[in-house]
This record gives sequence, structure tokens and C-alpha cells, in this order.
Amino acid sequence: MSPVQGRACVRLPAVAGSFYPADPDELAAIVDTLLQRARPRASERAAAPAPVALVAPHAGYVYSGSVAASAFDCLRERPVRRIAVLGPAHYIPVTGIAVPAAAVFATPIGAVPVDAATCAALAERYEWVTVDDHPHRPEHSIEVQLPFLQRVVAHEWTCVPLLVGESAPAQVADVLDTLCAEEDVLPVVSTDLSHYLDQVSAARRDRRTARAVVEADADAIGRRDACGSFALRGLLHWARRHDLDVRLLHLATSADSGGDPERVVGYGAFALLPPGWP
Repeated sequence: MSPVQGRACVRLPAVAGSFYPADPDELAAIVDTLLQRARPRASERAAAPAPVALVAPHAGYVYSGSVAASAFDCLRERPVRRIAVLGPAHYIPVTGIAVPAAAVFATPIGAVPVDAATCAALAERYEWVTVDDHPHRPEHSIEVQLPFLQRVVAHEWTCVPLLVGESAPAQVADVLDTLCAEEDVLPVVSTDLSHYLDQVSAARRDRRTARAVVEADADAIGRRDACGSFALRGLLHWARRHDLDVRLLHLATSADSGGDPERVVGYGAFALLPPGWP
């Protein structure tokens, strides 16, 4: 990060030290361990195509890190240069989609350049896309995905951060079509699943939600099924539009990692694959 960049141009970490370690070496080691544990057998990797898009959870790494890693490990063979991360705004409501004016998203590992030109172009093209740093500052849904991407994508890449609030699935799908007009873009939807149910009820609801995701049934996803429901529904609408195949990679809850079994959060990882994959 250049020392001449003003703080206003840099979106600083909001949850370093709480959702994940603030120490860069500790953070890199934890992410690398999670990715290593998630790595499938070599034969499975060789057989699978590179993902067109991913869905990953965004809770504290102690709870959702292993599920997120199962998604991001798929990127080892993906020659992606721009990564669009679509997450919900938990703290400051957003209508439509908010992109940042910030030039950089910082993590303890380093700086992630924002594709400012793409953000500006989306805001110019679509009336439901606005440039607004305010909801991005406290938000964790995009931030927690970045260290995984920093460790798994070896070449240079830029990020298109999109906070997705209330919007129609077709609106999100239109934005994805514009983003993915070039093949060097990978969309990542950041969302957790059910919230604060008991473990049995959560597992039942999350299995139903996972089935809807695999079937690319956007209409079957309700607001209580996923905190990032608007982004997820838009991704599934886009998947239907392009006849993409959706595969479940991992499904778990916070109780699986030691959380309170009476008040759990559900997590799912999914990969969208090219059409026609067996």
C-alpha cells in the first residue's frame, strides 16, 4: 500500500482480531491450514472443471472457516483476474447494490486493489447500483473472504466489492452478466444460511435451502434462509439464465465447531460449474 494513499482511499479491516486473527502471520497460517484440510483428492481435482462462481459463508473462521475453505480451494486452477464478492449489508441498510469509492480493501495480510473502473461503470449503467463507502466500512461479509482469496490466488487480481440489499433477482443477474462478459471475472456470493435455530431445526432448514441452491431455484430462498438471500437469489437466477450446474461442496453449522446447539448459524459452500458437466 502506497504511503501517499489517504485513509479515505483505503477501506480498513473492521473485524480483524474478532472474526479472524489480526496478526498477519497467524492469519496466513490459519487460512493455509484450512485450505489444506479442505483439499480434495488429486483425482477429484483433476476431474472437476474450474468453477464459474462460488458461494461461501462469512462467519468467524473458528465456526465457518472450514466450509469457506472448501469453496476457495477450488480456485487453485482458476486463472481469474477479477473477483466480484457479493455480500449482504448487516449494519447499514442498502437498497439495490452499493459499490465502494475506496481504492483498496486492506487486510492484515496486505492490500487488495479495488477495480474502481468497474465499480464506476456499474453505477453509471444501472440505477440500482450506487457508489457509497458508508455501508462498507463496518461490514464483514466481504472482508472475511479476502484473506482466503489472498492466500489461494497466486497471481495479481482485483476485487469488485458489492453489498447487495433489497433487489430483484433479475437486477443482480443483470449486473453479473455485465461483470462476466469477460471470462477473467469470478463472482463469489458471501452468505450464511439459517440463523439462531436449534441444531436439529437448522440442519433441516439448511438441507432444504441447499436443495434449492443446487436446483437453482431462486424463488425457494426466503429471507430467513440466508442472510445474503438477495445476492444468492440473484446468483441462482443468473445460473438458470446460463444453464449452470450447481454443486454442494460442504454443509455445516456453528454447533459442529463447538457453538451453542440451541442457537446455531448454518453454513454452506457451493460451486457453479459450466453447463453439461456430468
